[in-house]
Amino acid sequence: MKWLNKTVKRYFKLREKLNSKKPKFIVMDSWRLKRLPDGWRRPRGNENKIRICKKGYPARVKVGYRCPKIIRSFHPSGFKPVIIHNEKELLKINPEEEAAVIAHTVGLRKRSIIELKAKELGIRILNSISVESPR
Repeated sequence: MKWLNKTVKRYFKLREKLNSKKPKFIVMDSWRLKRLPDGWRRPRGNENKIRICKKGYPARVKVGYRCPKIIRSFHPSGFKPVIIHNEKELLKINPEEEAAVIAHTVGLRKRSIIELKAKELGIRILNSISVESPR
């Protein structure tokens, strides 16, 4: 995060402030009925109070809750995540600005090889399992 300029750092602080004010978006009546999930579902009912934005009901998802566009692609650690499938793709990463994310399709053996190579090159892995050596 040392490489970030002052404006980007300012936007990171702004994102933290905005996220602290962001409400928890929930399904209508999920606080009343146990069978309903807590996650967000778009209200579609004709007289749905959340859809109408009635006072006293949970907030509705809107564009205004998004974070600044400049830092939307950044990981909270301050690095831009780059998906990696093999060792060769590690060579394309700039270790000061980017961090590797090993793809979910990569198996344990190849993952351990990639992690060892990344450690040699000084590249941060955001989803590492910290495997000692390949089999």
